[in-house]
Amino acid sequence: MLLKKIALAAILLLFFGVGCKDEPQKKTPPIKKEAPQNDSLKVEVVEEEPFKLDEENAIEFFFDYQKGLTQNKIKITTSLGDFTVQLYDNVPYHKANFIFLAREGYFNDTQFHRVVENFIIQGGNSDDLETSKKRGDIGRYLLPPDTRKGYKHHRGTLSMPSSEINNPHMLASPYEFFIVVTKPGSYHLDGDYTPFGKVIDGMDIVDKINQQPVGKGDWPSQNIYIKKMEVLD
Repeated sequence: MLLKKIALAAILLLFFGVGCKDEPQKKTPPIKKEAPQNDSLKVEVVEEEPFKLDEENAIEFFFDYQKGLTQNKIKITTSLGDFTVQLYDNVPYHKANFIFLAREGYFNDTQFHRVVENFIIQGGNSDDLETSKKRGDIGRYLLPPDTRKGYKHHRGTLSMPSSEINNPHMLASPYEFFIVVTKPGSYHLDGDYTPFGKVIDGMDIVDKINQQPVGKGDWPSQNIYIKKMEVLD
């Protein structure tokens, strides 16, 4: 009798144990948490376009450039020898422009592209691709004439020609220059072009360049190179 009771209790315990077992819970998939973004650590790389001179910024640029500019002499080494020019301090934009271009190496390996006997030698505007690329990298701009400082086109005067393209106001072509060879000078140029310096040493080299044979368009028959320009301290 005792064994029957024990067996019955075991059956009941087994029955209720199975019936009361919790149903398996559905597992919630893990939530992937994004690491907090720190905006201060985001670095946006912006490539700045290289600075170029143009009609809008050239005057302001050279106004700032000439501040504290104490140098006023430049040695010009050519394939026929070298000479030195001194720039006028009270023609600030043209002086600053010439020094800036010399320091940038623009004139190096350019040519005297126009030679008129007993009149002028003119340089700075070679027709080769490298010179054109230099101009493109520096920028395209003109300078206002500055003809009221009392300077005349005496022999040895360094002056800046005007651009011939859409230029009713005779704005100066900044990449070119000419030197007067005429004795005692070429005064018919006064008032139209801006004298901004003079040859102080090596005028015999300027004369030598002026005596070279030329072809059509006053272009020298043999290229006359400006090897380099050096701003002297």
